[in-house]
Amino acid sequence: MNYNDTVMDHFTNPRNVGEVRDADGVGQVGNPACGDIMKISLRVKDDRIEEVKFKTFGCGAAIANSSMMTEMVKGKSVGDAAALKNTDIAEALGGLPPIKMHCSSLAADALHAAIEDYKKKKAAQETPAEAAAAS
Repeated sequence: MNYNDTVMDHFTNPRNVGEVRDADGVGQVGNPACGDIMKISLRVKDDRIEEVKFKTFGCGAAIANSSMMTEMVKGKSVGDAAALKNTDIAEALGGLPPIKMHCSSLAADALHAAIEDYKKKKAAQETPAEAAAAS
């Protein structure tokens, strides 16, 4: 399978590999059909993603998508990051073979799971007065 230079760069030199220590949100997804597993951890400060890292067990396209996604959301607001779609990731990579588009879906889904985890943890920490003020 032929991949473009951007995909190959993010596969051979992945950015933001690892786990965020004391993460505010963690999300993990997997695809039973191909065996790919993606875990995303993030730290949020002032409603912005301050740090984001990934651990991916999967093919080169899965690793490249995870890497690109972390680069795309670092520094963004939680809302903007939550709006990221798999097609945005694939486009940023310069395109993917159709058979590998599911890798971009996994990256987006793992990010969204981490954001949901962050929101649940944040809501659990709010006092009743803070929760009322936020609604």
